[in-house]
Amino acid sequence: MSKLAELGETIKAGLPGAVTGYDVAFDQLSIDVDASKIIDVMTYLRDDVACRFVNITDVTAVDYPGRERRFDVVYHLLSPTLNTRIRVRAEADETTQVPSIIEVFPGADWFERETYDLYGVIFTGHPDMRRLLTDYGFDGHPLRKDFPLTGFVEVRYDDQEKRVLYEPVRLNQEFRKFDFLSPWEGADYPLPGDEKAKAEPKA
Repeated sequence: MSKLAELGETIKAGLPGAVTGYDVAFDQLSIDVDASKIIDVMTYLRDDVACRFVNITDVTAVDYPGRERRFDVVYHLLSPTLNTRIRVRAEADETTQVPSIIEVFPGADWFERETYDLYGVIFTGHPDMRRLLTDYGFDGHPLRKDFPLTGFVEVRYDDQEKRVLYEPVRLNQEFRKFDFLSPWEGADYPLPGDEKAKAEPKA
């Protein structure tokens, strides 16, 4: 058993009921935890002598819209003592309230705000749960897989009105007629340049 797998077993044994599983891939340990117990998990990972993950590197999310719990809330931690990193994953849906870990890692403040802004994950106990990267009146969460690529609102500066305007997105496209024929099959009508291919070779 590798050292990372041994560490995974140690963490799972130290947090019964909170850690549901672990795996090792690409020389990194990942543990799966119950979202409601994330504070207990983070406190253990920071303080236990076998871990000492004292540095929080990132908090983000991954969206799997086909799942019942569509989000993986992902935390990345660093242990200078062990010279290793760990990934902590907690499943959540659009209504799951994930406890904020600011009391354990104050540096998670803006990471959690960013995750709320871009994915809509709700962190309870956060002192300032506002959007961070998008405008205050922004509609939706742009890193969700079901968010339209064009967005809902177009923002532009109007030189005549001397102010920023917010307008619904309009995708104007002229009418185009397609024959939907495969380029390998060829069109059933002459194309420009075909006459050169059919020209008689010169003697």
